[in-house]
Amino acid sequence: MNAINRAWLQQFRRRLIAWYQRSARPLPWRETRDPYRIWVSEIMLQQTTVVAVAPYFSRFLGRFPTLADLAGGSEEEVLRLWEGLGYYSRARNLHKAAQVVMTQHGGQFPNTAAALESLPGIGRYTAGAIASFAFDRPAPIVEANTLRLYCRLLAFDGDPRSAAGQKLLWEFAARVLPRKSPGRFNQALIELGATICKPESPACPTCPVKTACAAFTQGIQHLVPRPAVRPEMTDVTETAVVVMRGQQRLLIRRAPGERWGGLWDLPRFSINSHGNPAADTRAIAEIVFDRLGVQIGTGKLLAVLRHTVTRYRITLRCYVANQVGGELADSLGVARWVTPAELDDLPLSTTGRKIARLLSAR
Repeated sequence: MNAINRAWLQQFRRRLIAWYQRSARPLPWRETRDPYRIWVSEIMLQQTTVVAVAPYFSRFLGRFPTLADLAGGSEEEVLRLWEGLGYYSRARNLHKAAQVVMTQHGGQFPNTAAALESLPGIGRYTAGAIASFAFDRPAPIVEANTLRLYCRLLAFDGDPRSAAGQKLLWEFAARVLPRKSPGRFNQALIELGATICKPESPACPTCPVKTACAAFTQGIQHLVPRPAVRPEMTDVTETAVVVMRGQQRLLIRRAPGERWGGLWDLPRFSINSHGNPAADTRAIAEIVFDRLGVQIGTGKLLAVLRHTVTRYRITLRCYVANQVGGELADSLGVARWVTPAELDDLPLSTTGRKIARLLSAR
């Protein structure tokens, strides 16, 4: 960072802010200084695009317009409103943090990054974003868009996710941040990374700070930053069953440590049947009876769904079968019969919701 001198900083800050004033997108979470709304938006935007988040943000605040409303709501309702955004631990932590703020902070959001980091689900970036956007604190930020921007400004071709790389980027983020209006400046940094300094085909000719960018000067902007190592994908085959009792369906609530923890789902299992429907249905009947006490008849294949969760490519074979005997044995309270109307109010896994729609269409 030797080339980052006072003149460089002044020019960079002036050009960035002038561009942001002309070009900033009108996003709903930028129209407020309310820390609650800013916090909700930041949690939703983690690993999710602006386009995907916008309708969720509006619906969520329609139901939980204040921190007190969120803290007083049920986790199940929070998860239902989150359904489809993925990474459901974000929603569970959002709910927990709201309760902590109400009980331990008198309903007032902490206004420093250090205090914000003590809340469930709030890491260094989110704490800095809330502190700067809501309270105009000079808190540096490093997230996906600014990480890429900083690497190109510095022509840093090392691993930005390593300890050394993170140290360098956080130090740079603190150094470029002005004392005046740091929240607006941080917004401008994110906006530049999201709309101009994009991962693929960065719009360098239109960039307001291209003359301050070492990667552009050296012509290596397409090589920086070093891409993250992607985990090797693992193929998984699972089998699910819609157990019918008249118009009711049997659902299982996923445990907190499981995939889709806290959401409701169909009974699903890993069965080594090599896709043989007869073997699938025999194994399903045995497992459902052993685990839940419900006897089912011969199932029929409803659909085969394929989807990806983190590093898993999942093929889900879904069957439909009727209850023919037995009674639901559930001492832990994690299984229940539900009507089609009740499905609308329960948070379901992504594939669970797809299957519910297939049943309705059928």
